[in-house]
Amino acid sequence: MSWGEGIVSRFRPGDPVHVAARFPETGHIRTPFYIRGKTGIVERICGEYRNPEELSVGQPGLPKKVLYRVRFDQADVWPDYRGNPRDKVEVEIFEHWLEPAATPLPLGERGKG
Repeated sequence: MSWGEGIVSRFRPGDPVHVAARFPETGHIRTPFYIRGKTGIVERICGEYRNPEELSVGQPGLPKKVLYRVRFDQADVWPDYRGNPRDKVEVEIFEHWLEPAATPLPLGERGKG
C-alpha cells in the first residue's frame, strides 16, 4: 500500500498549496506559526487522523482529517536564510489548514526537492 492509497483527499503529491494565515488566540494549534501564509508542495499524504485541535478541548476530533507532509523552500520560510538555495523544510499539516496555491508552480518545479 502506498502513502495515501484509499484516502479521499483534496490534494495529491506534487500539488502546490498555500497554508492559511489564521492566528487563533486559543486552543492547541498544530500548524507552526512560522509556516502560516507560506506556499509549498505536497510531498505525501500521511493518513487520516482525529483533529488534534478539537481533541485538545475534549471534543471527539471527528470526522478525521487528512494529514499531509508539505515541502517548502527554506528561503521562502526564512527570508534571511543564507544556506544552500536548494534546502527544504518539510512540515506535516492538516487539510483544513491548506488551500490551493493561487499560482501553480511550473510542471518542471512540482515536487522537486
